Amino acid sequence: MPKVSLDMPSEILDDLKQHVGDHKKFVSVADAIRTACRKMLDQLDEIDARRGRGAE
Repeated sequence: MPKVSLDMPSEILDDLKQHVGDHKKFVSVADAIRTACRKMLDQLDEIDARRGRGAE
């Protein structure tokens, strides 16, 4: 799996970490970021479909 590096404001990372760990929604920060990206891409696909734009 390719690795990606990014800069993120500490406030966002701190908020994200509140949802990561045992008995929380995500098992790791990477899992949370992957899930957020997938959800965003699904939403963009839905918007494109409503506007008659196909995936390229």
